[in-house]
Amino acid sequence: MPRIALVTCRPGPEISVDRDLPVLVGALREVGAEADAVCWDDETVDWSGYDLAVLRSTWDYSWRAAEFLAWAERCGKETRLANPAEVVRWNADKRYLGELAAAGVPVVPTRYLAPGDGADGLPVDHEYVVKPTSGAGARFAARYTPDEHDTAAGQLARMHAEGFTAMVQPYVKGIDVSGERALQFYGGRLLHASRKGAVLTPGTPYDSRKVAHPGLEPWTPTPAELAVAERALAAVPRAPELLYARVDLVDGEDGAGGEPRVMELELVEPNLFLSLHTGSVPRVVDAIVAAAAG
Repeated sequence: MPRIALVTCRPGPEISVDRDLPVLVGALREVGAEADAVCWDDETVDWSGYDLAVLRSTWDYSWRAAEFLAWAERCGKETRLANPAEVVRWNADKRYLGELAAAGVPVVPTRYLAPGDGADGLPVDHEYVVKPTSGAGARFAARYTPDEHDTAAGQLARMHAEGFTAMVQPYVKGIDVSGERALQFYGGRLLHASRKGAVLTPGTPYDSRKVAHPGLEPWTPTPAELAVAERALAAVPRAPELLYARVDLVDGEDGAGGEPRVMELELVEPNLFLSLHTGSVPRVVDAIVAAAAG
């Protein structure tokens, strides 16, 4: 049986607990695989000793992006990395939304403000969200009305000072009605889906810690949601090599029942919500073992 690394990160004040990790380690060992939970920045690890390294919860990568992406390139040369380093690099910068839009995938409209761009690019006629192009867990994300321009400009200045490019999106009001839906894929097939409530509440500071998945519940995706998710994944570079993916969807501007739009793709380290979908564990294990053997 294969030797598999489930790649995580070191605990820290801004790091959530990966409740999926011990479940997967135990389940892989139960089928005879040698499975280890390993920190990506542990310099003592010999990655070539593993048949497969699966990115699971490297949840500090967004503020260590250059270091993490360099590691992914090295790891991908020493063993099989899932998802591949090229996909990880593409997905680590949310400017990929522009590429999806160009490919005809419905996405939440997005503009980008890089360091050096001024705050005059912020909307003046509708509610909006500011967040970094490299981020996770709603870190450095906030929701603003036009009369909160000065506060939003302060966030923008802070992000630019730390080297982040900001993305600005209209606040999709359908989230307040129907939430966000997360469609999980593993081994090329739909695994399960979940729905959560709005993460960004009015007046919450951008630098406060947020509940990333409020009101999480199982969800049965509609045919339209599944179709949009599959279109998005088909547009990913090296799409056939994806071991796992999560597609986060919201309703479009016309509110609940509107055409689903992609909020983001999670191809680096998506939470699988296995505590909510315990029946999915065997399918995840089978897909990991098959990928290691392949």
